[in-house]
Amino acid sequence: MSRYTGSKCRLCRRQGMKLFLKGERCYTDKCAFEKRPFPPGVHKGARRRLSGYGVQLREKQKVRFIYGISETQFKGYFARASKMPGVTGENLLSLLERRLDNVVFRMGLASSRSEARQMVLHGHFLVNGRKVNIPSYLVEKGDVVEVSPRGRNNERIKSALDREMGITPPQWMDVDMANLKATILREPNREDIEYPVQEQLIVEFYSK
Repeated sequence: MSRYTGSKCRLCRRQGMKLFLKGERCYTDKCAFEKRPFPPGVHKGARRRLSGYGVQLREKQKVRFIYGISETQFKGYFARASKMPGVTGENLLSLLERRLDNVVFRMGLASSRSEARQMVLHGHFLVNGRKVNIPSYLVEKGDVVEVSPRGRNNERIKSALDREMGITPPQWMDVDMANLKATILREPNREDIEYPVQEQLIVEFYSK
């Protein structure tokens, strides 16, 4: 399955929670979820009862939509997480958090992960002094992520310091907004992920 290209606001309404997929709009009164906090469709306000499989599928889809990745990519991350020592569900979330596009978003230089992905694709970021234009690149402990000289002229990045969107950098990275860079202090753990995610349901989904 390819990446979802439909209305992002429908995803939030279907999940019954804000996934912050529309960037700055999600932080204003124009947010569709704030106006219509019920599932999309003709049956206004109706939420059908889900089976056990449906609950697991919904949880998997929620995480996939949050990080904006395809089904094939998600399966790949799960396969890798299952081979790592530790708890598979927590390993999965850690891998997703270490994606370069997520790091850029977490730094507060983009209003959404999709915007961060576009910035990375355009070559606006360096990792340890080398240009990386692969959004799925996984950062490691000790890596330094910074805006490239070309990226410093990007209007969206230049206005990042003036935007107040409530994006607080996590404790696993040290962000220096004055120099538009971040140092990865350690790998993210479960406590660093504030989203209401039940990762065990995802493990159960793929364990069938």
